[in-house]
Amino acid sequence: MQIEVWSDFVCPFCYIGKRRLEMALDKFEHKNEVEVEFKSFELDQNAPLYSGINIHEILASKYGISIEQAKQNNVQVGQHAAGVGLTFNFDEMKPTNTFDAHRLAKFAGEKGKEKTLTEKLLYAYFTEGKNLSDVDTIADIAEASGLDREDSINVLNDKTAYANDVRIDEEIAQQYGISGVPYFIINRKYAISGAQPLETFVGALQKVWEEENPKPKFKDLSSENGNNAICQDGSCVVPPTSK
Repeated sequence: MQIEVWSDFVCPFCYIGKRRLEMALDKFEHKNEVEVEFKSFELDQNAPLYSGINIHEILASKYGISIEQAKQNNVQVGQHAAGVGLTFNFDEMKPTNTFDAHRLAKFAGEKGKEKTLTEKLLYAYFTEGKNLSDVDTIADIAEASGLDREDSINVLNDKTAYANDVRIDEEIAQQYGISGVPYFIINRKYAISGAQPLETFVGALQKVWEEENPKPKFKDLSSENGNNAICQDGSCVVPPTSK
């Protein structure tokens, strides 16, 4: 089973949805036969680099609400995060452009470190309050993910490196009609939009598996007279002798 996940590193529900998917997979008996691949999606391709403005101010300006309302909304999102064991430190978050982080994730994918780097970038932004557009900062995260630091810096400093890979993911998202994330596509046939409840992910995994791996169905040609000539539950019932 293949699961493709479109997400952004500064999207709170992407982190929550990722964790719920992981929790669902832990309950899924065929977990070892599932491959998860992360796809690039920027919430705002024109987002500026971190300028010192906090997330509360940005959201208040974007949605035309007060800073207090923005803070309250963030508290509610933080409660959702806490429900899956995540800690969101909104006061420390540094909103920024994520294009370089996505480029680095593509590089990590070539090295087999995509999942590790993705988790560490999300944790760095939402919990540790790190700036994901600062080269040294994300190079440190790359190194902690098992990537060569100098190679990572070279990728980050070359603005063309893996840029096309990111844009291809985003173009595919447009073709699929994906306008918000997280967005999960299973086996290129089934979709889950948003950070759905855990039971939704659990049910979806099971449903897809059953539909993709149907149990053989047989037409029963047994006669009624032979129905009792069977052993089960540790005992055998002898049918009456035919006269």
